[in-house]
Amino acid sequence: MGIDLLQGTLDLIVLKTLSWGPMHGFGIARWVQQTTGDVLQVEEGSLYPALYRMENRGWIKADWALTENGRRAKYYKLTAAGRKQLASELAAWAQMQRAIGRIVAAKPAKREPA
Repeated sequence: MGIDLLQGTLDLIVLKTLSWGPMHGFGIARWVQQTTGDVLQVEEGSLYPALYRMENRGWIKADWALTENGRRAKYYKLTAAGRKQLASELAAWAQMQRAIGRIVAAKPAKREPA
């Protein structure tokens, strides 16, 4: 059972995944699933449009190569612009975590008796 990704987190997840080195689309999806213990699953219908969008923005570059099984696949890798975007996305994610953490840890205010 997977969790739906928060809107906007797919770019961060893909960029972070590619920070470990070039991968093809199936490899990206598999790495995310394995790394999160099957909690997060990236569906093809979301992944490939995101990859094309990131490629058009210059964050990633794609080249054809052979997989470990001898099949041709498009391998994606981060560009300099992608590394810069990843840093920006990580900073925004950290800010979001802090904000949500404050909400989750908040105690109700004491109310005055009526």
